[in-house]
Amino acid sequence: MATKNSLQKPSVCVCMNVRRASRAITRIYDQALEPSGLKVTQFSLLANIDAHGPLNISALARLVTLDRTTLVRNLRPLESAGLIVNAPSSDPRERQLSLADKGLLVMGQARPQWKDAQRKMRQTVGMENLQVLDHLTTLLEGLANIPAQERGRHE
Repeated sequence: MATKNSLQKPSVCVCMNVRRASRAITRIYDQALEPSGLKVTQFSLLANIDAHGPLNISALARLVTLDRTTLVRNLRPLESAGLIVNAPSSDPRERQLSLADKGLLVMGQARPQWKDAQRKMRQTVGMENLQVLDHLTTLLEGLANIPAQERGRHE
């Protein structure tokens, strides 16, 4: 655990501070999920496929706000590991993603580990701060979707 004196001071750059926070949060979840063999990014994809599947890549890309190319690249190791099934659908141009039996088993093992990380975040950061973070995330995502000519009016 880092001591207060070993922590870096915030940068003047908002982007750098948010990226540092994102990397720290990712480490917390990755460490918690380590026994399952999953990274938090993989867990998130599997959890969304489990909750919303079977679904096509475009629908999953919208759910997890990734472009299709990045998503396909992130799905390949999950398919190779036998965690997901990428099966044909009624539309020959589409493929349907669902969890394989092995994926269901791994998710059953990983979900308690993910819940532990969630609990650690709530206890350490506090629910009120996490609600503020949720609000700020939504606000920032909205800002990123404002056309450039309009952004100048908001700065």
